Amino acid sequence: MAEIKPFRALRYDSDRAGALDDLVAPPYDVIGPEEREKYLARSPYNVVHLTLPDSEEEAGRSLHSWREDGILEIEQSAFWALSQDDVGPDGVSRTRTGLVASLRIEPYDNGVVLPHERTHRGPKEGRLRLLRATQTQLEPIFLIYEGQAPFEVPGRAADIEVEGTRLWRLDDSAIGDAFGDRRLLIADGHHRYETALAYHEERGTPESGYMMVVLVSKSDPGLMIFPTHRLAASVNGPSPTHDDVRAALHDLEGQPRGQAAAVLYRREGRISLIAGGEGQLDVELVEAQARGDVTYTASLEDAMAAVDRGEAEGAFLVRPLRVDDVFEVAARGETMPQKSTYFYPKLVSGLLFHPLDA
Repeated sequence: MAEIKPFRALRYDSDRAGALDDLVAPPYDVIGPEEREKYLARSPYNVVHLTLPDSEEEAGRSLHSWREDGILEIEQSAFWALSQDDVGPDGVSRTRTGLVASLRIEPYDNGVVLPHERTHRGPKEGRLRLLRATQTQLEPIFLIYEGQAPFEVPGRAADIEVEGTRLWRLDDSAIGDAFGDRRLLIADGHHRYETALAYHEERGTPESGYMMVVLVSKSDPGLMIFPTHRLAASVNGPSPTHDDVRAALHDLEGQPRGQAAAVLYRREGRISLIAGGEGQLDVELVEAQARGDVTYTASLEDAMAAVDRGEAEGAFLVRPLRVDDVFEVAARGETMPQKSTYFYPKLVSGLLFHPLDA
């Protein structure tokens, strides 16, 4: 059974830390070197000083001094309702609603928290050193659950608001009871979840057995998965089937959802609609077809432009996965190829922190 509970969050004191716009940032794993420098320069208290520090020890010292100096203040125990407005890569405006809570972490074998992606050792080692130094969950991970949301967004003004994201305190501690029989799917945050498990194995305290999460209902109208297209350095592809990429993409959308399909885009009008077997995912078909180095982009236009510039031999253009497909694969205990899902928008880091030292 999933155990969801309210928690005592740390949050910025705007009177001492400054405007929240200068303090927040995207998750650490989508920030490049140039973006990192930009966020570091915004404020000496920007969250990137913690999530992407020069060293883990520096992050630990910074967090300790921020708490001592009142830059971060501790809240009373609560759940938080979260609402995010954004315009997706398809140009459509949406609002996604979630619940910020503390989750008791469990091994995947228990069948409560389901992964769908493979992880890599390197990122987990770095995140574990950071967790040891800060003893704080600095960013929430993103989970999806089955069923309707067991809470409502308050009609009053938000307690925290920045960049289209709003948070409201919820003092109803019974909200967590609704999650007891629900499976939770990790949408974003596999490395951090497994890092939290490793940290709890080391520490073994009641506090270390929890982490900060954002829970979003599978039926939330703002929940979207966008495709991540593949750029292949080498392609041993089939004969062309189309001379117009838009026509090929139109035919791709018409393919049965139970059978894998993709469009292979190459230069000089060599465009192929390829198909796989029943029960196979588009990304699994592409993984078997792509050769050599593979890179990824969520932008259809960028994928084709890279091929046109000669930076890749071919671009495999895929359809977005459905949430039900991801749940089905995860429930079988299977994982998907890297970058199979692109949940949008990304969560904002720096709104709340989850201390594990008390």
